[in-house]
Amino acid sequence: MRFLPTDEQRAFARSLDAMLTAAGTPAAARAWAAGDPGPGRALWTRLGEAGVFALAAPEAYQGVGPLPVELAHAFVESGRHAVPGPLVETVAATALLSELAARGETAPAERFLPGMVAGVTPATLALAEVSPYALDADTADLVFAVEGEELRLAPGHGEVRGSADPARRLARPALGGELLAAGPAVTAAARVARHWALLATAAQALGVGRALLDRTVAYARQRTQFGAPIGSFQAVKHRLADTLIGLEFARPLLFGAALTLESGDLAAAKVTAGEAAHAAAATALQIHGAVGYTEELDLSLWLRKARPLRDAWGSPSWCRARVLDPTG
Repeated sequence: MRFLPTDEQRAFARSLDAMLTAAGTPAAARAWAAGDPGPGRALWTRLGEAGVFALAAPEAYQGVGPLPVELAHAFVESGRHAVPGPLVETVAATALLSELAARGETAPAERFLPGMVAGVTPATLALAEVSPYALDADTADLVFAVEGEELRLAPGHGEVRGSADPARRLARPALGGELLAAGPAVTAAARVARHWALLATAAQALGVGRALLDRTVAYARQRTQFGAPIGSFQAVKHRLADTLIGLEFARPLLFGAALTLESGDLAAAKVTAGEAAHAAAATALQIHGAVGYTEELDLSLWLRKARPLRDAWGSPSWCRARVLDPTG
């Protein structure tokens, strides 16, 4: 078993980093939060062209996967750059439709996957048991909802609610809608979708944590107090070191879970990465001081993502229960 990324995987992550850096994702995230999805949709298309959404779909539906390790690398970068939109949910829906097709229900995959994989039709997904709210359903082209043994294309997004992150809006899909599939195959496919959602969310959280740490280290080097950079103070060094250890402890759990796609491994990666990102946010806020509270500072884009990602697609307590009982 290989535990180090390949040269191709490193190159893929670097290419996404360069693309997202040049794209100015903070501006797209601010526009998304303000109700203007245009820049975010343009960014979404570029991610589709880069093959991000194809990683969860088989070649029969214009995908290149399933490639969960590569997907984990991609979503770490999406977290590092604060990319807005229901990226995780599109990947989860892609995995769901792909698994349905593998079980003989090919019609939904044939109808929806090509556009989702290409990045031209963003989708969101609600799974009643673990994630009943659909993320950014008001901006997604497709709203899928699974309840019991039924998969439906929701007729609308229902009431939209805000969250701690202005760029994350939640909605319960409207009831009814077109029935796409029903039966035990839907239940099995929903479980696969949940696995991919856990992986992608954990990767995003790790990326958010790394972005917060990198910005905090840079700030600690330039901010002076008593004639010295605050980064030279022992208390600040220890806090930053603890944050780094938490994130580095989550990294092997994330990529180990990507190799196995087992429920317990994914839950362990999700809770560890989520808690590490949340701790990184607390560290960033404390070391930045009062300036960390200002919305004008780009740091706020990542600060506000840490808590929602910790709870998305399975709260810490839910994830710990899955670690103890992976069959739950």
